[in-house]
Amino acid sequence: MFLQAGAWAQTITTNTDSFSPASKPAHEIFGLAIFALAITGGIFVVVAAAMFYAVIRYRRRKDDDGSEPPQIFGSVQIEIAWTVIPIIIVVVLFLTSARLIFAIKDAPRPKSALNITVVGHQFWWEIRYPGLGIITANEIHVPVSTKADPQPTYIKLLSADVVHSFWVPQLAGKTDAIPNHVNETWIEPTHTGIYKGQCSQFCGAEHAKMLLRVYVDTPAQFEAWVKQQQQPAVEDPAVAAGREVFMHNACMNCHEIRGTEATGRFGPDLTHVASRDTLASGSVMNNPANLRQWIENPDYFKPGVLMPAMHLSSQQLDQVTAYLDTLH
Repeated sequence: MFLQAGAWAQTITTNTDSFSPASKPAHEIFGLAIFALAITGGIFVVVAAAMFYAVIRYRRRKDDDGSEPPQIFGSVQIEIAWTVIPIIIVVVLFLTSARLIFAIKDAPRPKSALNITVVGHQFWWEIRYPGLGIITANEIHVPVSTKADPQPTYIKLLSADVVHSFWVPQLAGKTDAIPNHVNETWIEPTHTGIYKGQCSQFCGAEHAKMLLRVYVDTPAQFEAWVKQQQQPAVEDPAVAAGREVFMHNACMNCHEIRGTEATGRFGPDLTHVASRDTLASGSVMNNPANLRQWIENPDYFKPGVLMPAMHLSSQQLDQVTAYLDTLH
């Protein structure tokens, strides 16, 4: 590993707990999980109790003569029981699972729903808000949903390269992002907060650090975030040198900064990169020190990442870091 000891303290851990649902589809999945666990747990108890009884009741004793005990064959009742009961259990689990899958998939989409598009890349998430003209990365902002004001978010999933899987356990189940195919899922968070997720389909060397965050905002917070994200990139004369370094290197070929000559599509949109809490698809906190290290040597935080080191001088690194740090 390229991470040094000090870097581990800055690494963000991902607490993915599907047993603490905070969204309508997640609550329904949680109910199904408890139902399945109850049935399989009951089977475990019955089988374990029978095995325990057999071990104790028919254990070897001192007066055992070594003869084979009587064998029972051809019990129609027993054979019917151990055939029919498992079939009934499987059918019940299949029907309840199918009912839930179709209920979530076919849920009516209200006019108030927010529509976003999430594109999986090796190894980061591109987030688009088509109706709002916003493009960001790795951090999704959505409004909280209440009974008085339902605000579900419908997510169109795409992939730019290989198969990825979008998963935020507290908000919804896993849904794959497949090349040349559109999948959809939806969330309806009922509590504000930050919900963590990640790619759950192995997609390459940095799959484990393809993280994401969902920020569930109040309506006022979400409106303020939208207004800020719709603004063009900040033009601060004090960091003009860093802007020139960015525009005269390969950075602009991979990244977009709206309102500038940088129109790249291979890497995340950096128009408001300083407003994000994390870097490297949620791997580390976004601060000037980590940002500088990320630009200097991306492998330091994410060995195997596709972003190349730009081999900038120390002065150029300081200048580019200062420039990107103004892009709120």
